[in-house]
Amino acid sequence: MSVRPQTLAEKILSAKCGHPARAGETVVADVDLAFAQDGTGPLAIRQIEALGLQGVARPEATIFFFDHASPSPRRELSDDHRFMRAFCMKTGADFSEVGRGICHQLVAERYARPGMLIVGGDSHTCTAGALGAFATGVGSTDVAVAMALGRTWFRVPESFKVELTGRFEKGVCAKDLILHLIGDIGAAGATYKALEFSGDLKNLDMESRLTISNMAVEAGAKAGLFPADEITLTYLKDRGGKKLSPDPGADYEKILKYDLKKIQPMVSKPHTVDNTALARDLSGIKIDQVFIGTCTNGRIGDLQIAADILAGKKAAAGVRLLVGPASRETLLEADRRGLLKIFVEAGGIILPPGCGPCVGVHQGVLGSGEVVLATQNRNFKGRMGNPEGFIYLASPATAAASALAGKITDPREVL
Repeated sequence: MSVRPQTLAEKILSAKCGHPARAGETVVADVDLAFAQDGTGPLAIRQIEALGLQGVARPEATIFFFDHASPSPRRELSDDHRFMRAFCMKTGADFSEVGRGICHQLVAERYARPGMLIVGGDSHTCTAGALGAFATGVGSTDVAVAMALGRTWFRVPESFKVELTGRFEKGVCAKDLILHLIGDIGAAGATYKALEFSGDLKNLDMESRLTISNMAVEAGAKAGLFPADEITLTYLKDRGGKKLSPDPGADYEKILKYDLKKIQPMVSKPHTVDNTALARDLSGIKIDQVFIGTCTNGRIGDLQIAADILAGKKAAAGVRLLVGPASRETLLEADRRGLLKIFVEAGGIILPPGCGPCVGVHQGVLGSGEVVLATQNRNFKGRMGNPEGFIYLASPATAAASALAGKITDPREVL
């Protein structure tokens, strides 16, 4: 019996459950990688123990990352780290120590490959979809089951096709595209759907794709998927992998079309990601802090974009400029390129690889009434440690230009 054409989400889940899977169907599928971070890891471990499960099914494919409180700012979090390390030593599960970087960046750098099924105890696990993997965030109980049994259940999502054409103009980044899309369809516009990006993708490098996939969940999506093409295989280098794409004629619930040339610098206003506006329409809003980094925009390309704007200049008086590389490899490469010197001379503070201020635990908690422009993925009330703070989201280019001006600025004004 012939199989009807499949979306990328259907194709990957079919391979992992052992039969042709269709959107809307519930399947039990084998998981290639299961991970948690230091916020969700202790919960997952306790769930494994509470369910009476013994250890983990595949230690080499089970990873605990220390990134949200890295290094730990409180003894309670230090005790959580000890608890996670002890579990890994007992079960053989892998763990990524403080300072190595953010889980989503490390999964992209070291583990993800096309066709993999990845679950993580963090909503931005969808980042790895940029590499042609079905990657999704799940709750602590679900990730515990996936770790202990090597498989878990999924409802196969319907898919939206996002057709892209053209090339970004100078000063416009992938972050602007995904903010534009989220503003269009809303924070719940793709709830439990897979966003599958297609079209003329040769102008989107891997770092741009990672930014876009990372924020798919901000539209409610279960996954944000790119096909695996030559750009993917070049990024993977010696990790292996092969090309992977949806079938021609696959059934999509909705088709969205964007010409990259028409995208302009965007900003998300407090306190929701879909509360978007053009950067130029917000010019003049004073800022107290700029944060360039996170799993969304803490890669070497992001830091290079920001450094090119900041080189030889100073952040405006009264603006704290924080820069957080997403991984140790990114930090080292930034050092090799001389970017760290540029940031420091501009008045910036270099943070250790990790999530930093994004989750509001340490390294940049806002004061009451303060305004931050950040390259992270969320601006919910209280996200950066103070419900009386105001978080605007933007690209590294917009963030760097705004740091110089001391107010929200369209980066094309300084390029």
